[in-house]
Amino acid sequence: MTNDHKNRSAGGLALTRRQLGQAALAGGALASFGRAPAFAQNTTLKVGVLLPRSGLLAQAGQACQRGADIAPAVLADMGYKVEVMSADTESNVDVARSRTEKLINDGAQVIVGAFDSGQTAAAAQVCEQRGVPLVMNIAAADRLTEQGYKTVFRNFPTSTMLVSNGLSLMKDLFAATGVTPKSAVFLHANDTFGMANRQAMDGLFPKLDMPFTLVDSISYDPKAQDLAVEVAKAKATGAELAIVTTRANDAIMLVREMVKQRWEPKGIVSPGSPGLYDEQFYKVLGKYADFAITNLPWYDPKAPLTKIVEAAFKKQFPSDRFEGYAFNVAFTFEAILIAADAFKRAGAADSASLLAALRATNLTNKMMVGPAISFDEKGQNTQLISACVQNHNQRPTVVLPKASAETAPVFPAPGWGKRG
Repeated sequence: MTNDHKNRSAGGLALTRRQLGQAALAGGALASFGRAPAFAQNTTLKVGVLLPRSGLLAQAGQACQRGADIAPAVLADMGYKVEVMSADTESNVDVARSRTEKLINDGAQVIVGAFDSGQTAAAAQVCEQRGVPLVMNIAAADRLTEQGYKTVFRNFPTSTMLVSNGLSLMKDLFAATGVTPKSAVFLHANDTFGMANRQAMDGLFPKLDMPFTLVDSISYDPKAQDLAVEVAKAKATGAELAIVTTRANDAIMLVREMVKQRWEPKGIVSPGSPGLYDEQFYKVLGKYADFAITNLPWYDPKAPLTKIVEAAFKKQFPSDRFEGYAFNVAFTFEAILIAADAFKRAGAADSASLLAALRATNLTNKMMVGPAISFDEKGQNTQLISACVQNHNQRPTVVLPKASAETAPVFPAPGWGKRG
């Protein structure tokens, strides 16, 4: 161990003693935590935003970053003061862990992130050890709020919620269009998120009385150069429906290979994964991106805050379509808003005050559809609902529920050769 490292370690221990002494005077609020930094009351909350802005998940991480970029100015107009401190995980779990440590050491009073479940799990471990709140923007693996952590808060569905809501919406889709497939195959990435969705699918499918049989589940490496073997295997099952859990890059590879092999199921439906609605998906695939469906939480285009965020997005990123980034932007912006709202109510940025305020969250001025944002005893928002979002004219479009629909769903999807 270097002398510099020893000095930092000694400084960390001294800080812990001071913190524990302060916590004891305040009623022992932080006694259960490790090296949580103590912060004096101030007027600006320092938010460490942790995202995969490079590497495999760079497209999604950069989309999320846009939400963080516009947040300070929008929140200032709403009466909140935040300073965003950004860090790149490089799509790597170990880097996510070290960058979380650095953000906290550099003064971040709350961490927001990290899009990917595996990287978020690493950040959660650090935040729990340090006693610093973590507000997840996007990450679905159930275990993130099932381990008894006291510092994690998730305004995003668990994999179980995503799959359950997604499968239920499939029934609504079939009822609305009058067409029901007899069989389905499930293709999913073998990363943390994909395997969590596979586990949820295995557990939920037999209980939900779905009108089709699930003939196979096929996993793949999202870092693969192509998905020719997996698509050939899926096509060979004769399944009439492709259910997928993807990211943008592998979603593109998947559809390209389906076109190449002329596999034309009645539809491609995702119970809540990214990829099919991402801007890169539209840019690369063009007309082949249309008619894919994702069942997931979605922003309310009629909400006042959505209109404010959309205007700020268009001003700062005039060359980008809001619709292609809105999901990642909205959940990232809302995560920072949740932290800012807790800080304003707490009147202080120390961990104990922020954690108490986060647990009492009841946020009605928000972007995503559904009831007010609140958290259960595990730190999970259980009130999130999903919409059926189908790509029309290379734009994510709400088609169900009918009350929120912008247009009617199309199912079955036209064949690859029948698109304009």
